[in-house]
Amino acid sequence: MNPVNSVTVRRLLVRGMLAGLAAGALALVVAYLLGESRVDAAIAFEESHAHGHGGAEPVSRALQSTAGLATGLLVYGVALGGIAALAYCFALGRIGRVGPRPTAMLLSAAALVAIHVVPFLKYPANPPAVGDPGTIGERTTLYFLMMLLSVLLVVAAVILGKRLAPRLGNWYATVASGAFLVLTVGLAYAFLPGINEVPEHFPAALLWQFRLAALAIQLTLWTSFGLVFGHLAGRLLEPAASTARRGTVGAGTAA
Repeated sequence: MNPVNSVTVRRLLVRGMLAGLAAGALALVVAYLLGESRVDAAIAFEESHAHGHGGAEPVSRALQSTAGLATGLLVYGVALGGIAALAYCFALGRIGRVGPRPTAMLLSAAALVAIHVVPFLKYPANPPAVGDPGTIGERTTLYFLMMLLSVLLVVAAVILGKRLAPRLGNWYATVASGAFLVLTVGLAYAFLPGINEVPEHFPAALLWQFRLAALAIQLTLWTSFGLVFGHLAGRLLEPAASTARRGTVGAGTAA
């Protein structure tokens, strides 16, 4: 049974946005430490191979790498935190006998896989100087199409596993739903066109490091969100259990 009512939904939404803000702040640290130096190196490569001189940038690189990066990641974290909190309200009590904190971590893991890892494996992130400006519309469309398919397939795999569990048991239902997900994602990879626009002589190590940094940012964002939101949601939804634990600790200390 789902214990969430309208008041609890509002409270969880606020907590989700706060957790998203905290997760965005942690992801910002990772992005600044791991990503910005790779972006600067890619820009330097692009400028060294440019045939002409472009005009002045409307926004300076220094502003982009500080205030711009912070604004983007913090707003992104808050927005995703709010959306994830609403998804959490729907999932709570519907994915088996799982408490509020594990539900938050499972939701975060599923979001990481569906929103980032699966699309990333087909269309990985690219630094500046990689990609034809003339195909940016096509590349963006394909990426979001892959993301949409990924989300739908992950949801379908969860529903399939839940329906198979009474007949096959949790273990075999999980294996079957996992096999379904791998097969359908593989078919999506096969049918969607590939994109390879890495310029000649672009440093392979730099490309690899940039993509690892992009993956690390998302991993930090969703892991920290799951931990922070799970803690906040657990305190909201399990007040009696939390009070009992504090009473036990207090009695033990007094003894």
